[in-house]
Amino acid sequence: MRVISISHEFPPYFRVTVDRELCKKCKRCTNHCSYGALTFNGERIICDDFKCVACQRCVVMCPASAIKVVSNESFLPPHGNYTRRIRNIIWAQSGNGGVLLSATGNDRPIRNIFDDLLLDACQVTNPSIDPLREKIETKVFFGRKPKKLEFSHAVQDINKISLKTEFMPNFEIDMPIMVGHMSLGSISYNSCMAIYQAAKELNILAGSGEGGLHPDFYEYGPNIITEIASGRFGVDINYLENAAGLEIKIGQGAKPGHGGHLPGEKVNSLISQTRMIPKGSDALSPYPHHDIYSIEDLAQLIAALKEATRYKVPVGVKIAAVHNSAPIAVGIVRGGADFLTLDGFRGSTGASPRIILQRSKDTRGHG
Repeated sequence: MRVISISHEFPPYFRVTVDRELCKKCKRCTNHCSYGALTFNGERIICDDFKCVACQRCVVMCPASAIKVVSNESFLPPHGNYTRRIRNIIWAQSGNGGVLLSATGNDRPIRNIFDDLLLDACQVTNPSIDPLREKIETKVFFGRKPKKLEFSHAVQDINKISLKTEFMPNFEIDMPIMVGHMSLGSISYNSCMAIYQAAKELNILAGSGEGGLHPDFYEYGPNIITEIASGRFGVDINYLENAAGLEIKIGQGAKPGHGGHLPGEKVNSLISQTRMIPKGSDALSPYPHHDIYSIEDLAQLIAALKEATRYKVPVGVKIAAVHNSAPIAVGIVRGGADFLTLDGFRGSTGASPRIILQRSKDTRGHG
């Protein structure tokens, strides 16, 4: 992820110190600093603390161990409500419209209760399941189910009784495991390929993310759930038909209220082809769908997707796990969704440290 010029209206997060006596002036630190925080002026190493994100790469690469990156203790007086984090959020959003992003989970010390749950499967049956005598069934079917089943009873032979009820499209997996949505761009091509190959081998599901689906991955479509996000990246008839299911992403727990951000520096030819956007352009997904402002609007999109796929692909909706998710889920089901995904608050896509993104004068208006 790129770092755009940052306002110097508040102290930096970190301070970079260089021991002049130990420094050999080899300039390895300046060559390895991806953020331009370290430069050499011909006599000594110069540090720009406002560009440092504390990745510690300069510390590791310095052969003389002359560099230290520490937290900057100089800041405004302490306040019970306006912590340093809240102040930086206010500065970023009110000043230049930027936001604070945190990859690989929440940046606050929120306890994840799922790590403390222990499920003992043998206690859910009576008597306990004996794998030597009783087969454990782990298959799962996703999709809308009929209210009742009707059979043909005219035939005398019970083995020849047929099912008359027509099922809506469902997809079947061998075990209740799904790899979360990670788009091409948030992870590499090889990572996507490895995930999709594993999903096919195990007959489980993997999410494509909102970045489209490269044609090389179409053969794994029966084990991929593709996303219809607000940016509509890569959405065409091939994207819709080469999938086990379609998922309309209303919200996700990783960055609720922020939408998606993929800077133009990462949009190479491969990602440009996949997302169907110009090479080098910023891929920004607005946090709302600008054509969905009610359950009726959502029902219309669900119906359009089902019609486009000739009612052969299940269509679901993903929402963030918020306090009022229950009534939202009811509206989604009544809108015709075949399945529903609740996204927790600790997921994420992308792989970069927390940084402050802000607009600068030489950008194209994107934070």
